[in-house]
This record gives sequence, C-alpha cells and structure tokens, in this order.
Amino acid sequence: MKVLLIKDVKSLGKSGEIHDVKDGYGKNFLIAKGYAKHATNEVINRWKADQKRVAQNEAAEIERLKTISKTLDGVTTKISKKVGANGSLYGAITKEDISEALKEQHDIDIDKKHIEMATPIKNTGIFEVDAKLGHGIHATIKVDVEGSDV
Repeated sequence: MKVLLIKDVKSLGKSGEIHDVKDGYGKNFLIAKGYAKHATNEVINRWKADQKRVAQNEAAEIERLKTISKTLDGVTTKISKKVGANGSLYGAITKEDISEALKEQHDIDIDKKHIEMATPIKNTGIFEVDAKLGHGIHATIKVDVEGSDV
C-alpha cells in the first residue's frame, strides 16, 4: 500500500514523502492516527497544490516584510516624554511606546514582541532599535526621544 505522509513519522520519513508500507500498518496506524493518507493520484495532486499555495503565500509574506523593513529604515519616530530636573526621563521608553508611535505617526503596525531593545531608553536623544520582522528580515528603527515639561 502506498501512503503519502502528512506528518513526520520517526521510523518512516518526513511529511510529503510517499512510502510503500504493509496494508495493516498503513490502514490501522498511519491513516487511522492521521499521519498519512492513501496515496492516490487525487491526494498527491491536492498535496502538491497545497504546497504550491503555501510557498506562494510565504513568498508574498516575505515581500511584504521586506517592504516594511525598507520603510522602517527610512523613517524616524518621535516620542515625547516628561523630563526630570536632572535631564533624565520619568520612566522609560518601552517597546510598546515605540510600537504605538509607529502606528500613530507612520501607520506601520508592528507587534511589540518583534522589537528588540538591549536596555530601556531613559534619556533624550536619537536611538536605534532593532526590529525582527520574521523570516530573517531585520529593520532598524530610529527613535527620537524629546523631553517635555508636561
């Protein structure tokens, strides 16, 4: 019996491979547990079409992330925070503050989990913050922290 593996099976192979197995093992274990499907032409063609669609979606996602990365590299985000008597900020600029400022000022929606900061920003000035967008794509966000009296 020929089966198309849907999930990786440790003793048999990886997802997407076609293997010839004994009928009982194929029907009673692999197909029954959802690890494989009977390898008919229709199932194989549907699997190939699904894999092609997944690859196209991933390519579109990578292209979108590259566009966001180029946009982020060219903009400066301004954040205004109250300053104390010694010149340092009350509190710190957090990942969430940067994410919200990007959304408000540049209409770029980045989850705060994707923003990497070695240390919180506690002073005024221009800082560079790394954004890991996924699929190995990184961007540098320039953050201009301005002090305010209010």
